[in-house]
Amino acid sequence: MDLWSSRTGFIFAATGAAVGIGNIWRFPSVVGRNGGGAYLIPFLVAVFVFAVPLMILEIDSGRRTRANIVATFRGVRPGFQVFGWFIVAIVILILSYYLVITGWILAFLVSALAGGDISLRGLTSTYTPLVGFTASLVLVGGVLSLGVREGIERLTTVLMPLVFVILLGMTAFSMTLSGFSAGVAFFLTPDLSVLDDSLIWSAAFGQAFFSLSAGMGILITYGSYVGEDMNIPEATVIIAVADVVVAVLAGIVIFPIVFTFDLEPSLGTELAFSTLPAAFSLLPGGRIVAGAFFGLLFAAAITSAVSMMEVGVSTVRGSTRLSRRQATVLVSLLVFVLGMPSLLSYTPFQFRVFGTPFLDLLDDSVGTLGLPVAALVISLTFGHFVTRDETRVSRTERLTALSTKYLLPPVLVGIIVSQLLLGVDFPSWHILPGNSRDRALLSVGALVLIGGFGYLLVRLRGVVAR
Repeated sequence: MDLWSSRTGFIFAATGAAVGIGNIWRFPSVVGRNGGGAYLIPFLVAVFVFAVPLMILEIDSGRRTRANIVATFRGVRPGFQVFGWFIVAIVILILSYYLVITGWILAFLVSALAGGDISLRGLTSTYTPLVGFTASLVLVGGVLSLGVREGIERLTTVLMPLVFVILLGMTAFSMTLSGFSAGVAFFLTPDLSVLDDSLIWSAAFGQAFFSLSAGMGILITYGSYVGEDMNIPEATVIIAVADVVVAVLAGIVIFPIVFTFDLEPSLGTELAFSTLPAAFSLLPGGRIVAGAFFGLLFAAAITSAVSMMEVGVSTVRGSTRLSRRQATVLVSLLVFVLGMPSLLSYTPFQFRVFGTPFLDLLDDSVGTLGLPVAALVISLTFGHFVTRDETRVSRTERLTALSTKYLLPPVLVGIIVSQLLLGVDFPSWHILPGNSRDRALLSVGALVLIGGFGYLLVRLRGVVAR
């Protein structure tokens, strides 16, 4: 049986799943778009009142069943396995374009280390992104083929400390900039008058759930490798605190640069791939700063991508007779094929649907709608349909149940209904900061894509099993 070697190994792995581009690139963008420091209050509420209880529920569910996400749902009710396939479909589709973005980051990292000068527009005017996407996918597949301890755990125990070291170094550097005081003041000074804006609270939920990998089935999968002696609530709080610390440090790094060069703090993709690289070139030691920034982004992106692909690999292994390496190859090939439309949408091929780049289409639909739907499915299934011995339930478990059973579902239902029926766009649920499209059309498209891909996964499982 695959198990983490220690409590520390699990915490590093789960922190690696949580800490991604959502913390370093996306968090400052969302803060900038939602009034600066005031946003931190609903964000912390979303993290510790809603996301952390869902994380505890997921990890505990995985440990109890010692199975992949589909088998875990099937263990609750035989017919519930369809929900497991649904979530696997969401995660794999998100991964297919997340690795495209990871490939962009890798290209910028290589350019920074080599002393080159590239822009996102210049990069995507060639087919170079194919190289970055393929290299990132091969790296993720290679790590997963080595197993839980030798692959995932070993990678994250190296990269997670490195992430904190780089962030602390860049924080020290940002303190030397002329815009440090103004940037930190904007970032940390709250304007309580904006807290009655429902969009700010929605932004906080979107950031908290995506950042912590809550509601994606990742923690169910990782939880199945947790030892019986693990204190899950304690470990989960450590993971959440580490994730928040990374996000706050990223803001302290980025906002002083933004204010030093009078940039727009609410920019997303453009900020990371256009304006910040231009600002780095004007800084003393800018090449080193750029290398550190994109190295940080790449390390965070890879650990998150590993956790997403493990959901698919674990499911394939549990549903077939394939070995870990065979399952990894199969899932990698599937992700490669699924990633091609997103990849080609930002190359000279310019693959578009209704005039929208396919990558943006997936982000606006599957990414934005899929996460709250998956979180709702998990909270309802394991909150309401799993029976526990109430005489042995701890106070922490009661508080977790209160949040996941009664507080979280109405919030998620409200967000989903607003997207599907009212066409409301919640930009902060996008993986790509700054995207905004026709919500009604894209939400319907999301359901079709997710349902169709889920059906294909089930059919594929039957073919491979034979």
